[in-house]
Amino acid sequence: MVQRPRPPKHWHSPEKREEARRKRMEVQKNEFRLREYIRPDFGQDIFRQAPSVRLMPVEKDGVAPLGYHAMSIYPEYFKVGDEWILAEESRMDTVPVLTEKDGKKAVLTVEFRHLKVGDQVILGRTEDGSEGIYVHPCGFSEGSRLHETFAFRQGKSRETAFSRDYDELYRVLQYEKEHGGYVVWVMGPAFAFDHDSRDAFSAIIDAGYVNAVLAGNALATHDLEGAYLETALGQNIYTQENQPNGHYNHLDTINRVRHYGSVAKFIEEEKIDNGIIYHLEKNHIPYVLAGSIRDDGPLPPVFPNVYHAQDAMREHVRKATTVICMATTLHTIATGNMTPSFRVLPDGTIREVYFYCVDIDEFTVNKLSDRGSLSSRGIVTNVQDFIVNIARGLNLPLSEN
Repeated sequence: MVQRPRPPKHWHSPEKREEARRKRMEVQKNEFRLREYIRPDFGQDIFRQAPSVRLMPVEKDGVAPLGYHAMSIYPEYFKVGDEWILAEESRMDTVPVLTEKDGKKAVLTVEFRHLKVGDQVILGRTEDGSEGIYVHPCGFSEGSRLHETFAFRQGKSRETAFSRDYDELYRVLQYEKEHGGYVVWVMGPAFAFDHDSRDAFSAIIDAGYVNAVLAGNALATHDLEGAYLETALGQNIYTQENQPNGHYNHLDTINRVRHYGSVAKFIEEEKIDNGIIYHLEKNHIPYVLAGSIRDDGPLPPVFPNVYHAQDAMREHVRKATTVICMATTLHTIATGNMTPSFRVLPDGTIREVYFYCVDIDEFTVNKLSDRGSLSSRGIVTNVQDFIVNIARGLNLPLSEN
């Protein structure tokens, strides 16, 4: 048996691996293209012969008529007269309402609680065009791929190799920054407990890869606690050691912010110069803190009404071209339910929305598929390590502390 020569010892050195990664990244960056959207062929008989949609007016605020159609994450078209109209902001748990916009017929997606008497709701429970409703789930299909009925490692688990997902995410973030995309990050409090992850995400903010952050009271509280007292829930963010009377620290932080009346004033008066919230404020990046029954305080910016928080979150999600959810099951599911698989750009172009779910728990990563967010890409890993890897993959400077 002829043995192949072994590569030199330096072949797999960290320096060589980093050089190869950088070269691969440069090639991939230059080759990256959004997948083209393929519109339905409405010239087919099934579409030409389909009836116009049925309508029924809302008779009571917040209540849809019987037989309403419920929206999905996919592009949905509705036949009005002889024209098929795309609902440009499709999302789950809403109903389609026919209206006029700029003198033309348009289909809005409206939450049940926002329905008003007189709204013309589209009826129908089929999605194949037979009732004038067509759901188009394969608009960004890459065509046929080699598929085997039986194959190993089809799902996402802690054993999955996510190197390709990381490479894609680096390219997506670079593309969004260069082409005016809108990247929404959904964050749990885990990032606030470690200096390196706070530093990494701060660098990502400064570099322009963040357009909005959706989180809760806990992330902001413990991040500000880290900046103010160098602890998170009383544990030192550098050494991970518990501090004497540390369980008071997050309450002292909240109390001090409430004393000043705003996070911005707290940052100014207490000379805060680090952390996630500091960098969001410094760069004028909007963030939505949704309230919870578990909250202490809470901080002044927190929305105490969950429906107001939901509306505030949707204002950013409806502009999102990439969404990255990290270490927060409930916020992730909530955001996934309100995020469509596509976005209609101002010039009329329809593009794919990239959606990532990152969590150390496989349950959270796979839960989105159970809830209907089938376009989600999952990465099972520690989010603190994940965000540091993202910052390094984007070649961002990190502190040596």
